[in-house]
Amino acid sequence: MKAARILAYNKPLVFEDIPVPDIQPDEVLVKVAACGMCRSDVLLVDGFFQGYGDIPPPVIPGHEITGTIEKIGSAVAKAAGIEEGDHVVVAPGWGDGTCRHCQVGNTQICANVRWPGFGTYGGFAEYIPVPARYVIKVAKHLKFEELAPLTDAGLTPYRALKKMRDAGGLGPDRVIGIFGVGGLGAYAVQYAKLLGAGATVVAFARNLDKLTVAKKYGADHIISVKDKSAPDVGKELKKATGQDKLDAIMDCVGAPEMMQMGFALLAISGHYADVGFVGDRIDVPLFPRVSGEQTFHGSFWGNNADLSEVMALATAGKIQHTIKTIGFEEINEYLDLLRDNQVVGRAVVTF
Repeated sequence: MKAARILAYNKPLVFEDIPVPDIQPDEVLVKVAACGMCRSDVLLVDGFFQGYGDIPPPVIPGHEITGTIEKIGSAVAKAAGIEEGDHVVVAPGWGDGTCRHCQVGNTQICANVRWPGFGTYGGFAEYIPVPARYVIKVAKHLKFEELAPLTDAGLTPYRALKKMRDAGGLGPDRVIGIFGVGGLGAYAVQYAKLLGAGATVVAFARNLDKLTVAKKYGADHIISVKDKSAPDVGKELKKATGQDKLDAIMDCVGAPEMMQMGFALLAISGHYADVGFVGDRIDVPLFPRVSGEQTFHGSFWGNNADLSEVMALATAGKIQHTIKTIGFEEINEYLDLLRDNQVVGRAVVTF
């Protein structure tokens, strides 16, 4: 099979022909139809994750995976309800199944988690072995190139929005800010309208093309933050909404300067959820966080239940997409474009 592999970090992926993998009795072999490209793929190639755990090459990146069932392991029960030829998405976060996080379904935060695309096999290849319990059957009328990004870009902000909603951070008298309108932010704007319980949605970004996408997808207001201070942005926010602070923030960037601005704009008892990590450190004043009783939500990817809900929304036609499909041989080119923040929406590799 064709595979694009990391043979050494901080170098372009190497295109190779390697054997189609065998599967274990509890696994299925997925023939990859499409795989979304994520900024995390860039971070992986550039060695970022080596600071948090050793991922020895060769590695096949690509974790936003959809395709068809090619083969089913001998131990996969008929009750699983999957057959060869079924269209599926691959759920992230393959847990050990025994820890307390796995027991409640949050396998993506298992201490012994395995992630597709962060090891021997990933979606930048024609086939991938997957534990049968981590594939979700999807309707055949849905397009593969639109399904792939929903397993991360469309899943991660969904879980984070649910966290803020369930914590009481959203409502008809609240203003929520979406920071960054890239691969994740374009979906976050839509979820803020779907899950926001009537909250006013304001999108913030540097790129005007991305802000245009946010407006198309339902943002009530858009504000450019390019070359602006937090007080400047606060004035524009007040003009648009009547208040200069945000009751909730969905940060899809995680850049230090963006987070400093976000915390400066966060209201008393405000909720801040971050799902991006363009940077790796933040420096913000502590007293306003404590005296304002603000809440910071860490939120990582999503579990099978979250992804099933996202698939239900997609099946009902409630999610819009900004997709650029590319060929296998263009992967390195688009990794460079992602590094330079030049991709609007999501680039998706199709086989």
